[in-house]
Amino acid sequence: MKIAVNTRFLLKNKLEGIGKFTKETFRRIVQAHPEHEFIFFFDRPYDESFIFEKNVTPVVLFPPARHPILFVWWFEFAIARALKRYQPDIFVSTDGYLTLNTNIKTLLVVHDIAFVHFPQYVSKAANLHYQYFTPKYLEKATKIATVSKYSKQDIIKQYSTNSKKIEVVYNGCDDGFRPLSLAEKVTVEDEYSQGCPYFLYLGSIHPRKNVARLIQAFDQFKAKTDNTFKLLLAGRMAWQIKEVVQAIEQAQYKSDIIHLDYVPDDKLHTIVGAAHALTYVSLFEGFGIPILEAMNCDVPSITSKVTSMPEVAGKAGILVDPYNINEITNAMKKMATNTNFRNSLIAKGRIQRQKYTWDLTAERVWKMILEMT
Repeated sequence: MKIAVNTRFLLKNKLEGIGKFTKETFRRIVQAHPEHEFIFFFDRPYDESFIFEKNVTPVVLFPPARHPILFVWWFEFAIARALKRYQPDIFVSTDGYLTLNTNIKTLLVVHDIAFVHFPQYVSKAANLHYQYFTPKYLEKATKIATVSKYSKQDIIKQYSTNSKKIEVVYNGCDDGFRPLSLAEKVTVEDEYSQGCPYFLYLGSIHPRKNVARLIQAFDQFKAKTDNTFKLLLAGRMAWQIKEVVQAIEQAQYKSDIIHLDYVPDDKLHTIVGAAHALTYVSLFEGFGIPILEAMNCDVPSITSKVTSMPEVAGKAGILVDPYNINEITNAMKKMATNTNFRNSLIAKGRIQRQKYTWDLTAERVWKMILEMT
């Protein structure tokens, strides 16, 4: 069997949610099935580390697709031509986009439809693209994979998509995320948080991630408690960041807020592992991989009680209203002062994390591919 895969989010040292899903899922599938041929479609020069085995053929298609106009060009022309040339049996697109100009069976991975709920956080051009193309993509796809029960129901509700087309494959966590020893934690704190315990935000920074309210809650937490905690922000400043920058500047304890920008995986594993807690109070998530990454490090989470986050966190975190700064502050106080409670969350996390592994994700995606043949 010949399988083509949209791998445009495999970017060296820039992997975020979709990139992680693509890398971890297809590394496993490619290595488990050497009898099949895989064609990886990139939109720019690729790193050799993403060519997982000899049965992968990398193809770079022009132009780099990072704007709605270029999305149309890349998917409707470049991808369509490449599919016609290589004639795969299946095309897998991992980022919610596909080409309408093909008769090849397509597995579409839709991580979330956040743009439906928060159009104000997306450019006008992107909104127009989503409004026009997303219903067509969902209709065109032979099968649709998504990463949570919440996202499946959201797609069905918003687009009346046939539920039988959609399977939940979930996300996983790479093996580098593991519990750290006390000595390792001390080393990380010395390097990144001036030797102090810290709360951690992990992910790109834009309005939907609710980082401004997190900063305000942390500032309240510092004002109400006598402690040395820091707040680490590990992620690139993505778009519409004015509110976050203002929140930092206006914070009374802004010297205790440390922005690390994008952190490569080899350092990220230890930064997560040494955190006192993950503070991930996003307004909307299709899954929320950082919650799982923290869980695999025996780090509990303060996260939102909306969308998919309660599904992922289960009973292994404190769930808060992401719009309520006082709730977030109180959760921080409880996490910082109640050791027995924090330990109970860690114990529950050890059970909860077993539900979500990249091995299981790869098995589910492969099963969907086989069902399409």
